Amino acid sequence: MLNPSYFRDNLDELKTRLQKRGVASELVDQIAMLSEQRRKLISEVEVLQSKRNKVSKEIGQLKGKLKSDPSVAELADQKVIEMRDVGDEIQKQEAIKKETEEKLSALTLSVPNLPHESVPEGVDETANQEVRKWGEPKDLGFNPKDHVDVSDNLGIIDFKRSGKLAGARFSVYRGAGATLERALIQFMLDLHTKKHGYEEVIPPFLVNRETMTGTGQLPKFEEDLFKTGVDERELFLIPTAEVPLTNLYANEIIDTSDLPKYFTAYTPCFRSEAGSYGKDTRGLIRQHQFQKVELVKLVEPEKSFEELEALTQNAEKVLQLLELPYRVMLLCSGDMGFGATKTYDLEVWMPGQECYREISSCSNCSDFQSRRAKIRFRKAKDSKPELVHTLNGSGLAVGRTFIAILENFQDSEGNVKIPSVLHGYIKGAPGFTQKGDEIWIMKG
Repeated sequence: MLNPSYFRDNLDELKTRLQKRGVASELVDQIAMLSEQRRKLISEVEVLQSKRNKVSKEIGQLKGKLKSDPSVAELADQKVIEMRDVGDEIQKQEAIKKETEEKLSALTLSVPNLPHESVPEGVDETANQEVRKWGEPKDLGFNPKDHVDVSDNLGIIDFKRSGKLAGARFSVYRGAGATLERALIQFMLDLHTKKHGYEEVIPPFLVNRETMTGTGQLPKFEEDLFKTGVDERELFLIPTAEVPLTNLYANEIIDTSDLPKYFTAYTPCFRSEAGSYGKDTRGLIRQHQFQKVELVKLVEPEKSFEELEALTQNAEKVLQLLELPYRVMLLCSGDMGFGATKTYDLEVWMPGQECYREISSCSNCSDFQSRRAKIRFRKAKDSKPELVHTLNGSGLAVGRTFIAILENFQDSEGNVKIPSVLHGYIKGAPGFTQKGDEIWIMKG
């Protein structure tokens, strides 16, 4: 959520910056109008309350004179009627103020974060800028298959039976496929906790509306979420571990000595993919449920862009150790996520699809989420609390990493060589074949 003062003090600048994200000026004007209306209502209510207090005091004084001067009774009764009228007016204005505040809150929560000055302007991914590349796509010497054909050949993903269990866009990993997915999760968690200094967390996979609102999924993106209710208790399945990890310190004040905080978690992620039917429906690319290892940071504001670079490099290290070619893209203003002020996408090379595909988005959300979730820190004992900056990124999307391994390490017969950094996690497991120093998943 943006600082409300923007809509009062920097309206023209705010319109210009939000237009880069496709937000209409009319929405900003409406918020500014409601904000001013709210301010006037607060002032009017305060005047009425002051008047009521004054009249109430006068009534008390008049009643105190009744025994010595009965003639003041009529005046006291008039004052009582006047106070009731003022009370009724206060109640009326309070109702209007409440309605105005509800409209203002709903509109304010629908406005995305402001793009950082270093973010290129553009409406879609065509305006994204390549920052760097790592590794070169290999010439495999044959026409590479995509991950669906490779996994079918090896019998490690069962799309047919997953459809029977849950419908389209779900998958069942089997045998060596399940082991490889688990190995990737453990490898990523080990790297981020032992080498990069993140604290591992196992959060709830179901969260409440307040938690979803804190990170910006609600109210704007409710149609993208799965939700459930038992005994009138509304809960949402998390679309990413960013949601519970960022909200761990919601409505709290953190001592500055406890910052920065780095969290990592493996969770399943659940997304309805509303509006995306017909897009990337083949295989594991766009699923309703998928596995991800997430990275989240809570940091002091002046360090957040430095921390974004470090977080991005932490995610890149996973790809480097797996020997997967990738590129880093700086997203333009129109392609960033709702809560981000700056985002780098990591895109891994997929030879079976002959293109780079997103495998991680690493974002600085500045104080956008912390303002919604009220996550603050205090620099000194008697200092005023300030909002932390929040950052998040995939470290990595496990399913897409699985895909990249199948496609980049396949041979002409559809067998798959396992990257050496994973050997310690799978050596001796059923479904894998040792060939000298190499470990393979082989048909049959």
